Amino acid sequence: MEVWLDLLRRMPPGKKIESVFSLNRMAIQFSEAGVRMAYPNADGREVFLRAASRRLSRDLMIRVYGWDPGTDEDSSGRI
Repeated sequence: MEVWLDLLRRMPPGKKIESVFSLNRMAIQFSEAGVRMAYPNADGREVFLRAASRRLSRDLMIRVYGWDPGTDEDSSGRI
């Protein structure tokens, strides 16, 4: 652990930010993969919305995307 912490301390700020963005992309990809497993017939838009709803509040999802994650509808309004 100390070796890892020392490596982090020595890492240039730009590299640290790059690492954060990389980890964030990976987390989103894992979330989308989970959605695809749970909803195998979902199209790309539905996968995006369901994955986003795991990170954003219901109110924000409705306000920004016009989609209520509490419904059983996909992104096109189909049930």
